[in-house]
Amino acid sequence: MDRFHQQAPKPIPSLTEMGFVPVNDPFPEAIWEENKIRKYKEQRDFPGIEGTSKLSVHLRFGTISIRDLARAAHQWNETFLNELIWRDFYHMILWHFPHVVAGSFKPDYDKIQWRNNKAEFEAWCEGRTGYPIVDAGMRELNTTGYMHNRVRMIVASFLTKHLLIDWRWGEAYFAQKLNDFDLAANNGGWQWAAGSGCDAAPYFRVFNPYLQTLKFDPERTYIRKWVPEFEELTYPQPIVPHEVARERCLKAYAVALKGEKINR
Repeated sequence: MDRFHQQAPKPIPSLTEMGFVPVNDPFPEAIWEENKIRKYKEQRDFPGIEGTSKLSVHLRFGTISIRDLARAAHQWNETFLNELIWRDFYHMILWHFPHVVAGSFKPDYDKIQWRNNKAEFEAWCEGRTGYPIVDAGMRELNTTGYMHNRVRMIVASFLTKHLLIDWRWGEAYFAQKLNDFDLAANNGGWQWAAGSGCDAAPYFRVFNPYLQTLKFDPERTYIRKWVPEFEELTYPQPIVPHEVARERCLKAYAVALKGEKINR
């Protein structure tokens, strides 16, 4: 024992000493509700209701058992179980294809000429795009460290396809803000949205924020919570019209993936 390094015991630093500050936001408990999981397929896409388990942060830090949760999901809801499978799938991708950390799973997507407008990126980060569903998601993230999964897909599609900003910028911002940040899941989700990942959304699928709102927040419940001024004259105009953004996106992707030339 005398060969081991000897030192006086040191106190464990407090959360405050590590830089954490107390907030009044409720933290999800490390338990799962059978009723919520059973209704997951019908409720999961609506950010204005409590329709998801919010167990992602516990899965991230191992404070619940993924095996126990999967056993319960197998009995209660196949859709919920499939989401757990997606989580493990992205971990498998990261292990077998480590290049995804810095580049696209599909290398051709690294040829995309991103616009990478810094002012537009800041507007996206701060929830000032003029698209209420996008701004609501970013404000929820900045305030709570959490964002509803449907909205994560919407804001990721918006950044990469409406603004043509490199998915890695968004991935890095999420990594800074999300309490449930998981490299494999975050990377997989962003590459899915950008179209560059394994089994990703096709590049020509560009989420329409207006239609997403009509389908998943029809009463504007979620939007009113996070963007209460969206109906006021002070609310900004859309940072880019949807039709213009979609056409610009499809051209940029076609140049990179098909070698097409843009007629100017």
